Amino acid sequence: MQRNFIYFPTEPVKHGFDEMVFENDNETIKTILLNKGHDKAILYFGGNAETVAFTAFDFVDELTSYTIYLINYRGYGGSSGSPDESALFSDALTLYDSLSITHSDVFVIGRSLGSGVATYLAAERPVKKLVLITPFDSIQSIAQKQFPFYPMPILLKDKYNSVQFVANIHAATLMLVAENDNVVARIHTNNLVQAFVNIPPEVVIIKGAGHNDISQKKDYFQLLSSFFKSQ
Repeated sequence: MQRNFIYFPTEPVKHGFDEMVFENDNETIKTILLNKGHDKAILYFGGNAETVAFTAFDFVDELTSYTIYLINYRGYGGSSGSPDESALFSDALTLYDSLSITHSDVFVIGRSLGSGVATYLAAERPVKKLVLITPFDSIQSIAQKQFPFYPMPILLKDKYNSVQFVANIHAATLMLVAENDNVVARIHTNNLVQAFVNIPPEVVIIKGAGHNDISQKKDYFQLLSSFFKSQ
């Protein structure tokens, strides 16, 4: 039952945006497609209970210079299958490889659970720019602190051990941290920051933000836009 504590699949909702469907491992992965026709793309991996169709309403207005793909994980938003770590990692590689054919650059954003997917992708592919929002060192580490008497390295199926992947990341990286994050303790983010060995990440703490409302703060999209525009 442990995956029931990690994944909270969302139902499809009516949204009015375009969609693009990808196939991988005989599964159908739906993405919300925004601002078609731009040379540069943003690939977005959301949180574990995030309805990305709702996220789209802000993205479409704030990042108009990029074609944006908001991923519905397996089992989320009409995508087939069931979510697990290896499946989400495989889908991320497939989506990136497909988009890199039609776009000159593919920037990657990962929020919360999605930061684990995005970190893995950036370690495996030549991502130029990476944004990690409310990121963590590993789900294994978080779970071990919450349940110290259980051997999480043995019991946990989906570890999202981002701290082990970052040594292979050469992308310029921005981390957005919520000042009042009550889900990911600061130590788990700090551990991830310290693991970067190639290009130190830029870390910005958004004042007054919590884990779930960080994207509602006025600095959020300003920081994203400035980072993607920077050389």
